[in-house]
Amino acid sequence: MSIGSALNSAVSAINAQSKALAIISNNLANASTTGYKSVSTNFYDLVTDSSSSQSLDSGGVSAYASQDVGSQGNIVGSTITTNVAIDGNGFFPVTYNKDISQPYFTRDGSFGPDQDGFLVNNGYYLMGWPTDSSGNISSSDTNSVAGLEPINISKFSTTAAATTTASLQANLPADAKVNDTFSTSITVYDSLGVAQSVPMTWEKTADNTWSLTLNNPTDPSDETTTTGTIGGNTTYTVNFNTDGTLASIQDSGGATVSNVAITVSSWDDGAASSSIAMNAGTADEADGLSQFASGSDDPQVELGKASQNGVAYGHLTGITVGKDGTVTATYDNNQSLDIYKIPIATFPDSNDLAVKSDNVYQGTADSGPYTLHIAGQGGSGKIDGSSLESSNVSTADQLSLMIVCQQNYSAASQVITTSKTMFDDLISALR
Repeated sequence: MSIGSALNSAVSAINAQSKALAIISNNLANASTTGYKSVSTNFYDLVTDSSSSQSLDSGGVSAYASQDVGSQGNIVGSTITTNVAIDGNGFFPVTYNKDISQPYFTRDGSFGPDQDGFLVNNGYYLMGWPTDSSGNISSSDTNSVAGLEPINISKFSTTAAATTTASLQANLPADAKVNDTFSTSITVYDSLGVAQSVPMTWEKTADNTWSLTLNNPTDPSDETTTTGTIGGNTTYTVNFNTDGTLASIQDSGGATVSNVAITVSSWDDGAASSSIAMNAGTADEADGLSQFASGSDDPQVELGKASQNGVAYGHLTGITVGKDGTVTATYDNNQSLDIYKIPIATFPDSNDLAVKSDNVYQGTADSGPYTLHIAGQGGSGKIDGSSLESSNVSTADQLSLMIVCQQNYSAASQVITTSKTMFDDLISALR
């Protein structure tokens, strides 16, 4: 081995240890970076083509960075409900400046709403599948980012839903006289989320037979104020069995119906027309309308439980994220609505992703194509809402590696010093 070869090896060692020190320095600098994944240094020996068992010319060493993307960082709680962390494998799909055609991926879940309501982290917007109110994904493409959209909670800052179904429990007094009339009402909501009252008039027309008339809706706080126009079939005949259970309900044409149809052709506040199917009970049962004696000198219709599926107008009060990535909006009217589902992207080899600034990654040929999953399915991790994943950097480990790096660097420097001395001795001998 020549003195020149020794110098070359020492120089390559210094370069390799310098690269290792730079990697250690970057790890330590990002020890507090949310979702940061540490990078390690791998060393590979270099030999020349002329090397053999009789003569070895050292080629030195080279250093390469190796990612540890799959290592889990500690998950810590956050007071910000839109902060999210992945417990397990995968990445959040994000897009820079809402350009869906160019996806990025991150483990940093420090998302918060911008002035327009989009969940963003340092210019990268969190993407999700839009869902219906039951939490089912409404996008037709669930296999690529083309089916995703930047999550915008401002689209759901208020909520309201028109009543489409209702149910009524009530006892019509069997001891009422023929031609006695009674008034009740049921509260429903129009498409603007305004509460409306639909008055109902009950008249006993014969033994075990009653007439139900639907009247124009009114203001619940002032029933003398009409707020809409009733339409469709407005008169029904209610028949009871001799044991007080419901026998049948017939419309004005004499046809037996399963529900009372409440149709409001127009609302005075400009809401869309309403079509409500009111369940009044099961034939031969007393689970809805019934007819039993009141036992009173002044019999009245006794209302039981009345329910409907409409939602009053409400303001957004908060956002929560479930384990499966479902983003749920809650409102001050005690209602909640599932608005998005955050997917988890996985790769065949996540350690070969291209590292970019701002703690994001891009897919490469070596990493393989991404696959989108519902969180917790297909080998992907679950999502923790109101949480963040800490960096997986161990400061103690990095400081230990720094000491080893420094010693190796010093040793390589010593080889250069020794080689210089040997050169000086050789030149002196020639003189």
